[in-house]
Formats: sequence, C-alpha cells, structure tokens
Amino acid sequence: PGGDGNMLEWCLPRDMDLEGVEFKAIASGSHRVTTDFIYFRKGCYFGLACFANMAVESAVERGARMKSVGILSPSYTLLYRYMSFLEHQVRLQLQSPGHYSPLEAFYEDKRALLPPSGEGVVTACPATAWGATLNHSMHPEMKITHPAGCMSQFIRFFGEQIMVLWKLALLRRRILIFSPPPVGVVCYRVYCCCCLANISIPGVGVAVPEFRPFFYVNVADISALENELAYVACTTEKIFEEKKDLYDVYVDNQNVKTCREGLKPLLRLSAADRDKYRKLTEQRQMLLYSQEENGDCVSSEEDLFILFFLEQNNRIFQTLSEVAGSPDPTLTQESVRAMGLDPHGDRLFLLHLLEIYGYDTLLVSDQLCCS
Repeated sequence: PGGDGNMLEWCLPRDMDLEGVEFKAIASGSHRVTTDFIYFRKGCYFGLACFANMAVESAVERGARMKSVGILSPSYTLLYRYMSFLEHQVRLQLQSPGHYSPLEAFYEDKRALLPPSGEGVVTACPATAWGATLNHSMHPEMKITHPAGCMSQFIRFFGEQIMVLWKLALLRRRILIFSPPPVGVVCYRVYCCCCLANISIPGVGVAVPEFRPFFYVNVADISALENELAYVACTTEKIFEEKKDLYDVYVDNQNVKTCREGLKPLLRLSAADRDKYRKLTEQRQMLLYSQEENGDCVSSEEDLFILFFLEQNNRIFQTLSEVAGSPDPTLTQESVRAMGLDPHGDRLFLLHLLEIYGYDTLLVSDQLCCS
C-alpha cells in the first residue's frame, strides 16, 4: 500500500476475486503501529494477515513502508498455525520487496491438502477442520488453535462484564467491538465472544441464526453486515458507532452499550451473574494452582473457559426441554434456579431466550413477574 491507499500487490491463484481484501488485510489506522495481525472474512472464506510497518528513507513512500501478507481458508480454526510464517514473510517483503518465491512454495505445498470444494477455488491454507467452525454442535476438540492466554486476557479485560456479553451472545445479538489499532488482540475478543454461545444439546438452537465471527470489518463491509442476523465483529473505524441499524450492541473498549430499549436491562448484572463470575474466577484460581503444583499444562485455561460456558448453556436448555416436555410446562422460580439463573434479575433475559429459541409452549409462572 502506498500513501494514497492500499493496493493488492501479489496473489495466488491469480484469478481469484479478492476485491476489497487490501482494506481487510490492513486495518485503518495501522500506520500508528509497527506490527499487527488481523482476522477477517472475505466472502465464504476466513483470512489471517500479518502486518508490519518499517521506516524507510524515501520521499515516495513518505518515510514508511507498510505491508501485509495473508492467507484465506474456508475455516478459521487452523489459520493461527501459519501466523509465524506470515510474520516472517511480511518482514522479508519489507526488506526485499518482490521476493515471492517462499510464498509460491507455501501455496504449492498447502493447496493439495484442500478437499475438493464445489467452487473449485483453492486458497493457501489446509482445511482439515473443514466446516468445523463454531456452530451449534461445536465440541471442545474443534476449537481454534490460538495462543495460550487469549481467554485469560479476555477475562482480565472485561471482568464481570463477560457475563453481560455471554447473555447477548446466547441471544444471538449483533455485537460490534470498537478499538483503536492494534487489532489482533481485538480479533481474539471476537473469537472469545463466540465461545460464550456454544450449546451441545442435539436439536437445540437449530432454528436460531448461526452466531458467526466476522472478525475485522471496515466501511466496505456495511452492506454485508446489513444482511446478517447474528454476528460478532470488531472495527477500528469510529463511524460505525453512528450506524445504529447495523448492530444491537456496541462495545467501546470495555464499555458495553446498546440503544435497543429491550436490551438495556440486560446490561445490568443479576445476582446469578455475579455468582457465576465468582465460580469462574475460583475455577481459574484452582487451575492455576494445580498447574503450579503439578506442572500440569494439559488442562488449559482455554478449555476451562469454553467448558464453563458450554455447561451453563447446556444446563439452561436441558432444564427448558425438561419443563417443556412435562405435564405442566410452567417455568417456576425453582426451575429458573435449576438453570443457574436469577428468577428476578434474569426474568427479561429468560423471556428473550424463550422467544428466540422457540419455546412458545412454555408458560411463565406469575412468581417471576413480581420483580
């Protein structure tokens, strides 16, 4: 990219439609950082690009040379494996521009691993986890290969606010996260938000829109986002905040906001939320303690985090299904407590949940209405 905008310099296969990818592979505002990485969506593909910025003594380049090297794949779960290759390649491209043979070799090496797909498009990334994107039936072994500590960073950053994000993710709301560059760590927040909404009970959630990570978005993605029913994305562009019809929830750094009246009460933590957050914190402490004691690194914090929310979600829907199938399909304070929810503080959340997941035969006891 030169000073006047980004430009696609080289790609394989040459005939692939990559329109707009030059604005996804480099986040706007990146000239302020020296290195970054970025996850994004391009059509039905996911991309990962590594960015680097090098000072050069050249008036044409305005004193800085900035490039990104990226790959596209049908699944984002394996992209992280190639992060160090991409980081190395982008440094190489800055030091000796136009030297593409390592990229060509990488492409030739990897493309054979792709299963035959209907479109016949080949991207420079193997996809052994074909289709293993986070969907309703996601199991822990399908999770993204991510750096250790990405979940703990997420918990430290949002604190007990993650309980608010958990509810909004379960309700399949459109969540947009704003943050200035670097954007890499913010792409991980998008991924962590998606992990909050896993359910592994067969048949639950088939009618709700899939909760999809869009990762980094810019102004060029506005028309694509207009058609999305449920997503999590991040951006470095302030202008998105004004486009209130594009999102339900706007996360400005740590501040979770909404202009939808019906969602505002959900931004307040219930007693059950605080209780859950305390449990999560205790489980993390115990895990860290056992890792120190036994040098045990097998059970990771990532797994603990994913399973914690998976179990909460399964517990809710297990109870809902049991009540719905019973002779008296009425939700009482007891059944709401059995779900791990607060009969008063979580009443609105529950009503939203029943509506979205199609539990229209369930009755709600009067006890829950007198909050």
